[in-house]
Amino acid sequence: MILSLAVIILISPFISSIFRFPILAVEIILGAIFSFIGLIGENEIFSLLSETGFLYLMLLAGMEINLKEMFKLEKKIFIYAVLFLILMYLLSLLSVFFLGFSKIFIVVFPLVSVGLILSLQQEIGKKEWLELAMKVGVIAEVVSIIVLTLLSSYFEFGFTHRFFVNISILMAVLISLAVLFFIMRTLFWWFPEIKFYLMPGIDKYHQDVRIAISLFFIVIVLLYKIGIDVVLGAFVVGVFLKTFFEHNKSLEHKLAPFGFGFLIPIFFVHVGSSLDIKLLSSKMLVDSFYIVLLMILIRIFASSVFFRVLNLNSILFGISLSMPLTLMIAVAALAHQNHTINDYWYNVLVVAAVMEVIVVMVGVKILNKLIVKSEK
Repeated sequence: MILSLAVIILISPFISSIFRFPILAVEIILGAIFSFIGLIGENEIFSLLSETGFLYLMLLAGMEINLKEMFKLEKKIFIYAVLFLILMYLLSLLSVFFLGFSKIFIVVFPLVSVGLILSLQQEIGKKEWLELAMKVGVIAEVVSIIVLTLLSSYFEFGFTHRFFVNISILMAVLISLAVLFFIMRTLFWWFPEIKFYLMPGIDKYHQDVRIAISLFFIVIVLLYKIGIDVVLGAFVVGVFLKTFFEHNKSLEHKLAPFGFGFLIPIFFVHVGSSLDIKLLSSKMLVDSFYIVLLMILIRIFASSVFFRVLNLNSILFGISLSMPLTLMIAVAALAHQNHTINDYWYNVLVVAAVMEVIVVMVGVKILNKLIVKSEK
């Protein structure tokens, strides 16, 4: 299996260049094919590396966010982001009510994750609408993680004492993070030399990388021990590093190659390998595409909060927020384990989660080219 992973990581960039296909889509497809022919199977180390790869992706996504700049955002943008979320949940509720989906889809349809927006940025570069999507996506992802935590607690404990204890712990963690931010901001304001001492930027021991990776694992373990989604921890560490050590411009460039060159591809290969091609049917593909289409349309309509008219920028903004890959699979797994959805709908959601990434990545590249041509 190690040899198969090595081959996929090696040939993916070449296939991506030849067919002009997003590299993560190539890795997912190759993962599914190699799994189908028996060259990749479920393995504890493979799963662990995959999970680490996703968390590392969230770390890098967090490093795109500087909280100091976020707090400088116009109140109008924050208010619009809240309205965008409200509109998404309202449209999801109406879709479930009128189209007859299971109630779990009220949670599924509005899910947002910024991890893959970073991969999108790797493909097409920084764009104004993409930067706005990242800022809005941060708020939306925190809401999605809170919703996922609530759902997980509800499925595990019901509306019992333990459920409210878990919610209290989550709220305490979020408040503690806010307090920590203000403490660190004050500390570094009075003693700015601490930042340069901790992360000098250039030293023979690569101290900045050691601190970043150590914080990454320490925070993940702490949140795991208290029963909070570790995705939040990885993302918060990235935000912390970007916000308080912005002087170290090379840190992200040191961390990114290892992620995008090794750990993150393993995550996408693992996602592809989780698809059972033998179970695929035309009906399942149609239902999966139907869900993908609904999720994209919900975001495009909700983007009217930011864009008064429907144009390429508003469409790109909407669909770039339509890749909640792992959160969607996580919700599907929770609902399946608790018999809220059956085997068929679980597989539909997994296929839809993967299909959505491919559709969005390809769609964004095509639409972005149209914008570039129109500007020439």
